[in-house]
Amino acid sequence: MSTLRRWIPNQHGAWAMLAVPYLAGVLIGSPSWLQLPLFLAWSLGYCAVFHTEQWVRLRRASRNPRAAARHRRPALLFTAATLALGLPLLCAAPWLALAAAAMAAAAMAPFLAVNVLYARRNRERALANGLVAVVPACGMLLVALRAGGGTLAGGLAPALACLLYFAGTVPYVKTMIRERNSEAYRRGSVACHAVALVAAALLDPWLAVPFALYLARAAVLPGRGLGVPLVGAVEVGCSLLLLGFLVGVYG
Repeated sequence: MSTLRRWIPNQHGAWAMLAVPYLAGVLIGSPSWLQLPLFLAWSLGYCAVFHTEQWVRLRRASRNPRAAARHRRPALLFTAATLALGLPLLCAAPWLALAAAAMAAAAMAPFLAVNVLYARRNRERALANGLVAVVPACGMLLVALRAGGGTLAGGLAPALACLLYFAGTVPYVKTMIRERNSEAYRRGSVACHAVALVAAALLDPWLAVPFALYLARAAVLPGRGLGVPLVGAVEVGCSLLLLGFLVGVYG
């Protein structure tokens, strides 16, 4: 169990960001058998990227070689597992190769490059680093929807809604934990959520309901001394609320 805990990333917000857009794509479309191994490959790929970034960061930032070395084995094994599962998926659904190439060109390659750059600088929790990670995660909604027979056009609006929400969580969570005393972060977070509310309402008026609540939490909760578990619980609830509205509006 201790080994499993060390190998599975404990970034709960990242797991929500991986799961919610994907589940939205599944539930908006028609569930199919392909979506289950696809999500498993997606999760394994995230674990591979996480350990690779930690390996890169700690090799430069730590004077203890063991701190970096403990990420090397999971990075290699998760990468191998992703390939082992991904190659049969490509054989079963060749269109995934085109989807993977499109995501690599438009999202994964540049955003992964930024993540690795910040990892090398030991700043993997920088604001820009968190924001760029949101894009490929939300893009997977389109892949999951297509795997269930949906269309790109049908997934653009819900994918944008996911992007608006998860991009807003990056500065908001910082105002609750690492930047809890920063008034500039707090004002920036509220401004981002106000813009997101307007944009979401333009996508669909019903989306104004959850995004108004997200704006309220960004304006009211910072500075109230909430513990990390409670902050996480609120975000789980907000993520599930988004999922419910996406399925209700677009399903």
